[in-house]
Amino acid sequence: MGGYAVFARYCEAAGAVPAELAADPAALAGFLQAHGPTIRANSDRLAAAAVFTGNTIAGLRPDASWTVGPGGAEVGNHEARFVVRAVVEGLCGAGDEMVQAFAAKLRGWAQEDLGGPAGPLPVPASGHPVYIRPSLPDVRYFSGADARRYGGRWDGGGPPQEAYEVVSNPGRFAGLHAIADALISHLEGTYAIDVREDPALAGDLLLPHPDVRRAVRLTPHHAGAAPLTFVFTGFPGVIVHAGVLHDFPFPACGCDACDETSESTADRLEMLVLGVAAGGYAERYPVGRRHQLEYVLAAADGSGSESGCGEPGPIDGGRLGEAAARLRDVAVGWGAWPLRKAGRMVT
Repeated sequence: MGGYAVFARYCEAAGAVPAELAADPAALAGFLQAHGPTIRANSDRLAAAAVFTGNTIAGLRPDASWTVGPGGAEVGNHEARFVVRAVVEGLCGAGDEMVQAFAAKLRGWAQEDLGGPAGPLPVPASGHPVYIRPSLPDVRYFSGADARRYGGRWDGGGPPQEAYEVVSNPGRFAGLHAIADALISHLEGTYAIDVREDPALAGDLLLPHPDVRRAVRLTPHHAGAAPLTFVFTGFPGVIVHAGVLHDFPFPACGCDACDETSESTADRLEMLVLGVAAGGYAERYPVGRRHQLEYVLAAADGSGSESGCGEPGPIDGGRLGEAAARLRDVAVGWGAWPLRKAGRMVT
């Protein structure tokens, strides 16, 4: 298949800006509809329009790729594939309803969530260490306002506004450092990974933290598996940088309104770390025209899942570009960490 230069020149001659059409699939569909007879009348122009349209569709999702199918060149992912020549020919002779329906289909496809793994993920076989949560301090913390124990303070309704401005008893999260250490030890004894500790590794976080006590990076011996960096903070808390573009803080907030406990926070920390190691984690960037970030996480034992989507925030453009390139290589999700066997990777 040739390039799209012939079509780009035609767009410019018709008063359109090729870059703007490439950034707006709905506008491109409308252009193809309006200029259909002229585009179809020239085989080179029609072929170039197909390449241009395919590239536009591929740009909507980082997991999209070109392939050759029974009907010719296709672009898409495992959820949907588009035969580009057929798409262009169809749009060139389409009515308004068909053009609008196609644009809506592309918008929906571009914004589809990543598909998480179904059911339990692969877990280490017998003979590998079993993760056991260390005992958390047996201390019961209560708020000073109503003497209710954390974790059930707002059963009767939502928290008062002033509770969002108060952080009482942060010591209730002290056990999270022990949880993180136990997880690191478990992963080191189970998987083929490199472990490096250095406070400077806190630089892996997307945003710097003012009170870093320790930082430990775990890098699996497989380029398609997501690394983890544990950053121990003085709150006390732990922030885990997973993959390339997501930081997960534990606790998520710590204010009285959020009403978190060390137990509930440990549950979430373990779900993240063990899920990533088992291959239950995926990231996507950029998503749609707003270039959003997405992630999906599945618990290693199949007990739950979570996902999120939002703006990148103040992240260096170079780092975003490098992350986007890396994520194209793991478009279907980060892989499971390789197991350790007598100091070697299991293949």
